[in-house]
Amino acid sequence: MTLRVLESGFFTTIQDLGRKGYQKFGVPVSGVMDTFASSAANRLVGNLPDAAVIEISPGGATFIAEDDCLIAVTGNGFSLSIHKNQFPFWLSIFVRANDTIRISPQRNSGWAYLAVAGGVKVPIIMESSSTYIRGKFGGFEGRVLTNEDRILTGSAAPGWKQKAGSRFSHEYLPPYSESVTVRVIPGPQLESFSSAGIQTFLKSPYQIITESDRMGYRLEGPVIEHITSADIISEGMALGSIQVPANGQPIIMLSDRQTVGGYTKIATIILADTPLIAQCPIGSGLVRFQTTTLEIARQSYLERISALEMGIEETEDT
Repeated sequence: MTLRVLESGFFTTIQDLGRKGYQKFGVPVSGVMDTFASSAANRLVGNLPDAAVIEISPGGATFIAEDDCLIAVTGNGFSLSIHKNQFPFWLSIFVRANDTIRISPQRNSGWAYLAVAGGVKVPIIMESSSTYIRGKFGGFEGRVLTNEDRILTGSAAPGWKQKAGSRFSHEYLPPYSESVTVRVIPGPQLESFSSAGIQTFLKSPYQIITESDRMGYRLEGPVIEHITSADIISEGMALGSIQVPANGQPIIMLSDRQTVGGYTKIATIILADTPLIAQCPIGSGLVRFQTTTLEIARQSYLERISALEMGIEETEDT
């Protein structure tokens, strides 16, 4: 089965859950920005949660199905039309050959995920299908998708047509919003910041500015005060790490983050809340931070995993 790209948008790539185990060699993890939304899309069409999907930036994208297929589109801040008919997100949909699939950005859109039964098929590089643009490898020829690219998919599981109409209950969705409060664990260089600087970080809203991308979201707001240098000997970088360089403006490290970094880290966003920051719109989204404990972080992550199972509402025929 094949999808043909009609309108690629400005940053549409193929991603899975990331290239794990290679950071020690200087290879970033990459992978989808919102692991919850991509995993839910895969589950809706009968794929494993880590199957490759098409990740669509706030610019939207349009495809033509060259064969009958089953799709699901998830994410935040988009509309979906298929052959001129409007459909909701978080729903598995049977698409006929030659139908057009249009994913259009709305106000303050985040990222969208198009999953196809059978999964997107591209060469596996270092155990992953994810695209790493700066390294020019992975995904579809190591690049963003462009008009007229033809994306192949694998064989869908038996009975795939019967999954059409399955939906993901909104009751189990993360609380996506244009203004989010994300929970954090204090960072390894907390002592590099003054008490006033830490309070500023925890009590102030920060806006996600347009100079943000898959590598990291740059924030703008009250200056976070250091008491020592903002520079450190470079050390490993985790998803959700919040660096604060000398200008006092935080940077949240995301999917394409570098493997090491040399700025002080004031905190790390817990895994359960990374979908919230990923879907908070670039250029207008507001972020606040709230400290939590490792125990709560672990429990919240398990609840997100459980929600992926509990949220699927299958059709009566399945």
